[in-house]
Amino acid sequence: MKQLTSKILILLATCLAIACSPSQQQKADLIIKGGTIYTVNEQEATVEAVAVREGKIIFAGSEKGVVDFQGESTQLINLEGKTMTPGLIEGHGHFMGLGYNELNVDLLDTKSYQEIIDKIKIAVEKAEPGQWITGRGWHQSKWTEMPDEMVNGFQTHHMLSEISPDNPVYLRHASGHAGFANAKAMQIAGVMPLSKESLNNNQEVEGGEIFRDENGNPTGIFNERAMSLITQHIPESTEEKDIQAFELAVEACHRNGITSFHDAGIGRENIALYQKMKEEGKLGIRMYAMLTGWDRELLEEWYTKGPEIDTAHLLTIRSVKLNCDGALGSRGAWLLEEYTDRPGHFGHETLPMEFVKETAKKGLEHGFQVCAHAIGDRANREILDRYELALKENGEIAEDHRFRIEHAQHLHPEDIPRFAELGVIPAMQAVHMSSDRPWAIDRLGQKRIEEGAYMWQALLQSGVPIVNGTDVPVEPINPLASYYASVTRKTLEGKPEGGYEPAQKMTREQALRSYTLDAAYGAFEEDIKGSIEVGKLADFTIFDKDILTIPEEEILKTKVVKTIFGGKVVYEL
Repeated sequence: MKQLTSKILILLATCLAIACSPSQQQKADLIIKGGTIYTVNEQEATVEAVAVREGKIIFAGSEKGVVDFQGESTQLINLEGKTMTPGLIEGHGHFMGLGYNELNVDLLDTKSYQEIIDKIKIAVEKAEPGQWITGRGWHQSKWTEMPDEMVNGFQTHHMLSEISPDNPVYLRHASGHAGFANAKAMQIAGVMPLSKESLNNNQEVEGGEIFRDENGNPTGIFNERAMSLITQHIPESTEEKDIQAFELAVEACHRNGITSFHDAGIGRENIALYQKMKEEGKLGIRMYAMLTGWDRELLEEWYTKGPEIDTAHLLTIRSVKLNCDGALGSRGAWLLEEYTDRPGHFGHETLPMEFVKETAKKGLEHGFQVCAHAIGDRANREILDRYELALKENGEIAEDHRFRIEHAQHLHPEDIPRFAELGVIPAMQAVHMSSDRPWAIDRLGQKRIEEGAYMWQALLQSGVPIVNGTDVPVEPINPLASYYASVTRKTLEGKPEGGYEPAQKMTREQALRSYTLDAAYGAFEEDIKGSIEVGKLADFTIFDKDILTIPEEEILKTKVVKTIFGGKVVYEL
């Protein structure tokens, strides 16, 4: 009997040893080692090696331990001292806008009105007669020199109309909340001069504004919802061009180490395109898409059928994007107090707050997260108020709702703790501080800037995570720019010394987490990505420098050298 018991114990021990050692079936497809690997896992901040099989992490630990997972066909990547992090997540962007920015006239780097004219002149020479010329990215507050003729702080159309008399031109502001049209485009849209007598009654458009000079002539600037007067006349894109823009966007993401993308507001056409790309195996990015709140019929259809949570982790649709005010640059952000540099003007409420409450209620009822764009302090307060009402009225189904406010750029101090109290996630793009802070003080004044603008550390300390990103194509997709802004509070030129309102800087660990695990949390996906842990998706970004330790002036010089998506190298420098 003793001998039998002994044999059984030996057999069990043997079986256990076999079960605990990697068999041929458990050998890795890919092993990565030889550098610094940041996991964004509080239990084990760094590891020496990672093993991947069938697109998922099967080991994260020591170089000694990974040896057991190496087989004859295992691919090896030696980091050679480089740094790897979880795959970066763009927490708020516009995917097709990214692609189309590479197809149309890109004005992001223009520093003056004359530079815009120079670029459009080239486009006019290449265009067919009567063909629309479109572009995006100009921002008058970033210009190094201003034109002689300006109205309400913006340029007028005359120079643009002079170089393109026969081709309609429409150029979106970098923020996407204003547009600039030439005379031909305004003629097509039927936007005509007004008499001085009727000017005050006809300048405003509900939720927007047509800028006019003192004589009633349109300047070419269309703010917020007034943009539709022009955009409704621009021919729709073709399927071929959409696919081209999509593919360019995927490539741009991979070049920048982006493996997941929160697409902030898409309609039927983009949904169909993304589904087509997924079916054809061309999606190339993990897409977390928000339904546009502008299409109420679309929302009702999705409420009926419910969220689409992709088990392949490629295309998930479970949130709604609401656009509730404008941008600070175009003075469309909705403020509690008037603009410092435009007395009597408070910005625009671009969506009725009653609809915000209704959407929050229906979101809770049907399992959809609500993500509301708010830049001004009044917009943020009004949305928090509507969220709070909906949550209180639907307490039994409000658990773990993860409602978001996109941008949360300027907050009243009393509203900062409300995010954590209500469980509302701020999705903030740190690079906006770098780009906007030098002129934002003109809009808000010193007191409002110091007490409520870009309040990253205050929000983090209150107990709420921050989702980071770039709002591409408002800003370039480059995540290192947002990371740099997060930890320095400086412009991308490195000014000022010590940074703006330095108490609000993120630590480097917080900034990395905002681009990985906290961004995943903002999409209910922290269990499958955002950190390097066994069982999670094998999405990684490899840098040529250690962004957690290098001097801050080296951050913007850092390069993405590899992007790994589902265990496959999709970009290599």
